Formats: sequence, structure tokens, C-alpha cells
Amino acid sequence: MAAVVRPGWKRLLVPLLLGVVVYLFWSTIFVWPLRLFVVLLHEVSHGLAAVLTGGRIVSIELSPQEGGLCTSAGGWPFVISSAGYLGSALFGAFFLVLGVGGKPRTHRMATGLLGAALLALTLVYVRSAFGFVYGLAAGVLLLGVARWLPEGASSFVLRLLGVTSLLYAPWDIVSDLILRSVPASDASALARMTGIPALAWGVLWLAASVLIGLAAIRRIGVRS
Repeated sequence: MAAVVRPGWKRLLVPLLLGVVVYLFWSTIFVWPLRLFVVLLHEVSHGLAAVLTGGRIVSIELSPQEGGLCTSAGGWPFVISSAGYLGSALFGAFFLVLGVGGKPRTHRMATGLLGAALLALTLVYVRSAFGFVYGLAAGVLLLGVARWLPEGASSFVLRLLGVTSLLYAPWDIVSDLILRSVPASDASALARMTGIPALAWGVLWLAASVLIGLAAIRRIGVRS
């Protein structure tokens, strides 16, 4: 029997609806834990960039005001500073594409691995009290979803995290780098390194994050 190909718009319907709901409730307590998760992804992306360029992660901090800090030693500062927004957008695209495609069993496994990785990361690197509690709670919650809830719950969680991360990257870039200038931002650090204004880096990262999101949508739309 020939495989049934689902129309692309049907695969995109749930992520698009999730995006609308997340956007409408963006400033509420309901989306706050998701926003914190994306901030953590942002800091982890800095850390991974440090490791991949020969450095190491010293510590990661997270605050309830959605502030984050990744302290690293060594590595290539240019790549490390650039990795935050781009990395969180790439994580978002990966979670979204994985959550829409693949098999439910794969979604369960991915959610469990994500929870385990978050627990390990928290125990080894997170040094702020709030971040430590949040990391442990989020890791346990993801493991619980993967272990005890139906497989569809893992698929939903991956899509929700993906959509939120893809929305957060451009939202934060516009807020912190284009509409206003935050002295301690990644773009400010790059401006000091390169002499290129922070606003230019913000616009570049905004364009890149939007393209990453569009690529994820296209990937979902053409997948059979």
C-alpha cells in the first residue's frame, strides 16, 4: 500500500496555533517557565561554542527576571558571543522539526534525553540558586513527561519548546538590541571586539533567526 502523504498545512497547523497562543500569553506567568527555558538554551549555546572552539564552561547562571550568564574560559570570543541567539534559534528549530516529524517513540526518547541532559548540566555547571532549582525541576518534569505520560505529550512538549524558542530569539533581539541598547548584551561585546555597532549585530542575528524559523517551517511543510 502506498504511503499517505499529509498536506503540509496540516503538519503546520498545530505549531502555528501554538505560536499564536504563546504570543498572546507571552507576558503572563503561564509562558514564563518556557521563556526561562529558552534563556537557559541561550546560555548553553554560549557554553557549547566555548567548548567547540577549545574552551570550557566555568558556570551558568539564571535569574527569575530571565537574566542569564555563561562564564567560560578559553575558546574564540567572537564565536562564543555570536552563539547565544543563533544557538537558541537552532535548538528551537530542531525541537520543532523533531516534534512534528518522526515517530512518537522517538519523541518520548528525545524528551527523556533532554530532561536527563538538563539535570546533568544543572548539577555540573549551574551556580545560581534559582537556576539550580529551576534546572532540576525542569529536568525532572521532562523525564516525568517521557516516562509516565502518553507519547503524544512528548510530541507536544517538543513542539511547544520549539515554537517558544523560535519566537523568543527575534523578540529578545528586537527588545534588547534594536528598540534599546543593553550595555552588557552579546552585541555590545561584539561591538567592542570588532568596532561594528551593536545594532548591526542585532539586525544580522534577527535576520538569521527569522531565516532559521522559516527553514524549520519549510522543512515541516515538505516532509511526507
